[in-house]
Formats: sequence, structure tokens, C-alpha cells
Amino acid sequence: MDGQAIGAPALDYSGNGHAAPAIAPASPEPVSTQPLLRGWPRALGAWGAVLLALGALLHADVAHMVTRWWNSSTYGHCLLIPPILGWMVWQRRAGLARLAPQPWLPGAVLMLGAGVVWLVGDLAGVAVLRHTALVLLFIFSVPTVLGLAVARGVMFPLVFALFMIPTGEQLEPTLQTITAKFAMQLLHLFGVPAYNDGVFITIPNGDFEVAEACSGVRFLIAMVAFGALVSNVCFLSWKRRIAFMTAAIVLPIVANGIRAWGTIYIAHLTTPQFARGVDHIVYGWIFFAVVMALLLAVGWRYFDRPVDDPFIYPAQIQNPATPPAPPARLIVAALLALAAGGAAPAWAALVDAGSVAHPTRALVLAAPPGWRQTAYQGVPWKPIYKNPNADAYASFVDGAGQTVDVYVAVYDRQSEGHEIVGYGQGAIEALNEGGWQWAANAPDPAGGHGFQINKEGAARDIVQFYRVNGRMIGSPYTAKIEGLKARLLGGDPQAATLFVSAERVDPLVSARPALDRFLAAAGPAPALIDRAIVRER
Repeated sequence: MDGQAIGAPALDYSGNGHAAPAIAPASPEPVSTQPLLRGWPRALGAWGAVLLALGALLHADVAHMVTRWWNSSTYGHCLLIPPILGWMVWQRRAGLARLAPQPWLPGAVLMLGAGVVWLVGDLAGVAVLRHTALVLLFIFSVPTVLGLAVARGVMFPLVFALFMIPTGEQLEPTLQTITAKFAMQLLHLFGVPAYNDGVFITIPNGDFEVAEACSGVRFLIAMVAFGALVSNVCFLSWKRRIAFMTAAIVLPIVANGIRAWGTIYIAHLTTPQFARGVDHIVYGWIFFAVVMALLLAVGWRYFDRPVDDPFIYPAQIQNPATPPAPPARLIVAALLALAAGGAAPAWAALVDAGSVAHPTRALVLAAPPGWRQTAYQGVPWKPIYKNPNADAYASFVDGAGQTVDVYVAVYDRQSEGHEIVGYGQGAIEALNEGGWQWAANAPDPAGGHGFQINKEGAARDIVQFYRVNGRMIGSPYTAKIEGLKARLLGGDPQAATLFVSAERVDPLVSARPALDRFLAAAGPAPALIDRAIVRER
């Protein structure tokens, strides 16, 4: 490697080395006019212009990510990541001042890849992919515009920037289960009679649920970020870093299990109301601040990074004689970065502009031959769809007295929050909050899906159809793919869903024959949807 001293041990240039070198490099030079002599003002100006332009282009996603930081207690710690990044770069300023920014043009390919991640997230309506792409664009812009040497000098801050991505809630079900099992083991150890059913724990004088808020995911995510920061700033030995990170992961999980056990055990000794009051006071950042302090106290004696460690050894990263990049190269790098980062949003905008949506004014469900409209009967039920352009729900009865319920929802153009397939949408509410639960699949009609749902002794047979990108589909996964294809390739932007259902008169006798009779009378499912749509003129 250019400029590396003979015999010097290999180091992670961002302060992640295995150990301090046997012959430490000289103390870093103080920051003076060196940046002015190495082209830093021009380079930082070009890099800043790239970030501002991409931020303006993707401002909606930037605002959405920051809003999640601000409004979600799970991701409140993300608000601290940007100032921590600034502090870490400031700590490395002396070493960075001795590097010459040299744009690395192949980095534009990495930014293009990040743009593809954003495009998939935008088309699929998956916010975490768009947020990931934002952070990756920021990370990859550094080597592209400022160069590989600078990127290696700030390697750890760049990796640490990944903690800005608001993700991790997907761990809640797993952590709920772990917490419940851990609490059960301690309850049995202390002789408390307890019964466990998933995340529900029952003792003689009360019932408890390890809910999402009690899973401990909030503190686990924050603790991992904290552990990574301490591991880099306070340790040189990789063995000690791995041990500290392992403790930062395991300790909050164990502590949360102890907290859950403590709450239930207090309820066993007193009352559930008293125990919940204690839990509300103790639980939260007060309890886990003690855990964090304990982790630091144990790790303190093993810190092995000298206080005056420079974090960066410039001569091992770049030849000191390397000249700064000429202005023309910086301009080319900045334009490439902008083109690569902005290609995906530009493509999405062109696709949306080129697709023609036909606004839906309303939906009118008319009775087919042999049927007449009637009032809804039976146990209350209605499909759940968020923000459709129009939807309609109606009941029909035939001459034999059999009632069939029909629901249609239409989205003129799918986008986040306006999707035909999404969490908490469909025949039953998220987490079965409405009481209806999936019971069994049934034979699928052409282009649709058949199934049964139950609620407190009531049973309902349903056939559901999706129409996405002009195709009739029974699978929500295929519907999602067709929606991606429509947006990516400029297909039909409209999406619709149709439910034809009936509550069973006898819970053991299927109502499916009535559904088939209704569909035969109403005509094919696509025609039923088309007849229901009233267009704007």
C-alpha cells in the first residue's frame, strides 16, 4: 500500500485496528491550513451540492424518515445518530486534513444500485427500502466524490450511519416469545404456578400479556447502536469488541425477561394492579439506563484504546505526495453521483406521468338477475381497506332467501397508503382485533381465492378476486408483483378487489353454492367490477 511504513501492523484506518502499532506513528499534525492546500474546500463543496440535490429530490422520504424518528419511541435514538456522526468525523479531522480528496468514479455504480433499492421500495410501497436507499446514497457519495482514501478514513462513521435506518420492529414477535419463555422459567424457579400460551401468562390471581411494547425491541436496537459506538471508540482488540457487542445484545434481552418476571412476581405477592403501577414507574429508559450503566461499568476496565489515539494514520491510507483532484474531476464526479442517485426517482416519475388513470367517482353495486338488494344480516363483518378511491358494500338475496354480501374497492393509482395489498387489509383486521379469524382455505374460483373465516360460532364463506395490471388474480403476492410491473413498465395503474361472501346458516354447511350462483348470475368477476365503477367525466 502506498505510503505504508515497512513493518507497521495492518490497521483499520477508521480506528478499528487490532491493536496499537508497536512503533506508534508520530502524533497527528494539528489542523491548520493543510485542508486549503489539499483541495478540501472544493471537494466538500461538490459533495455538499450532491447531498443537497439528492435531499431535495427525495425530500418526501427524508421527511418521512425523520418523522419516524421523532414520533416513534422505538426509533427515538436515531435522532442522536447524525450529531454522533459529526462528532466522530470531528475526532478524525487532523488525519483527514492530511488526505487529498480524489474522486472514485466507479462509486457511481454503487449509488445506482442504491437507487434501484429505492425504486423497488417506492414501487412496492415499502418504506424501509426507501429509507435504506437514502442512507446508502449518503454512504456511497463519500467515496464517489471524496475518494476511497477519505472513505477509508471515515469507514466506521459511514457504517455507523446505517443505524439511521428506522427498522427492527420486525423482531417484536420473536422478542415477545423469548421474554415470555424467560419469565416463565423464572416464575417456575421461584415456585409461582403459571401457565403459558404464547405471549399470554396466567397466574392464580391475574392474566398478563407480553405485548409489543413489552418486547424490549426499542432498547435492544438502541443498545446495539450504543455497543457499536463504544466498541469502536474504546477498544482496539477485536476480541474485546466482539465480547462487548455480544453483551450489548444479550444483556437487554435478559434484562427485559427479568423485568417481565419481576412484574408478574410482584403481582403474585400483591395484586396485578399494584404490579402494573410499579412496572409503569420502573420500566422504560430508567430501568434500562441502569442496564447500560452496568454494561459500561463492567467494560470500563477492559478499554484499551489510548485517549490520545488519532483514529486515522494518514500515511497508511494514502501517499502523502498525492495531489488533490482538479476541479474538472470533482465536477464530473458530482454530476455522475447526481445522475446515478437521481436515475431511479426520475424513472418512477416518468412511469407515473406516462400512465393514464381514469378517476373513479363512485361505485354502484346492482342486483343481478334473480336477486334483489336487501339490508345486511348476520354477525357484523366488512373487509378492511385503507384510502381507496371508492368502495361499496351491499347485500343481495335470491328467491330461496339466501343472502350474499358483495364488497368492491378501487384504487385508481397505487402508492404508499393507497395499496390493494397491505398490512392490516383484507377480510380480517390486523391481529384479529375484530374477532374474525381465518379458518380454512376452500376451492379457488377462476382468477380468485376461496376461504372461510370464523367468529364466536359464526362462519362465513368468501371468494376474493384482485384485478391488478388488467389481470384477475387470487394471490396477494402475485397481485403485489403485478402492481410492481404496472408501475415499472407503465401498465394499467388501476387496482381493484372484489369480495363475494355469505354467512353460513348452519356453521357446518358451506354457503359456497350460493356464492357460485351469484357469480353465475352476475357474470364474470371483471364484468361485475366494471359495471360497479362510475367514472368521472
